[in-house]
Amino acid sequence: MQTEYLDVVDDHDQIIDHQPRSSVHAADLRHRAVHILVFNEAGLLFMQKRSMTKDLNKGLWDSSAAGHVDSGEDYTICAPRELHEELGVAAELQFLFKLDATAELGMEFIQVYRCRHNGPFVLAANEIDEGRWLNIAQVSAWVDQDDPLLTLTFKIIWRHYRALFNG
Repeated sequence: MQTEYLDVVDDHDQIIDHQPRSSVHAADLRHRAVHILVFNEAGLLFMQKRSMTKDLNKGLWDSSAAGHVDSGEDYTICAPRELHEELGVAAELQFLFKLDATAELGMEFIQVYRCRHNGPFVLAANEIDEGRWLNIAQVSAWVDQDDPLLTLTFKIIWRHYRALFNG
């Protein structure tokens, strides 16, 4: 397996180094990620259950698609790449907001996007164990219950999304 390199960034999201993913996580260094919220025509949100083989948040429910911004890549290239790698689709992405890197977010600056797609999806077996469509009320109730089956990152993203878009 090839070593994945990530850009290490400062507190202003400016690149200062690049290191292997394992080193970045082990040292809690700031780095970059994207999350994509995929809604269908009926307004349902597609959520993924992370694979049990993942090193972080295994078996937890998360955003439709998400991933690290590779070293030398920017957010706008990463987001469609992750959407295609994880769900096997392409769609027009709309930038929603950016979250600052915090310990709660795994020291990741996260750019969040949304798109509309009705599927079907081809789930990346090494990334996702299953996926499902949920209505906004279900998602909000799940987050409001602080359900441990959801990733902390998704809960933070969803709360921010609701505050901005009354979702």
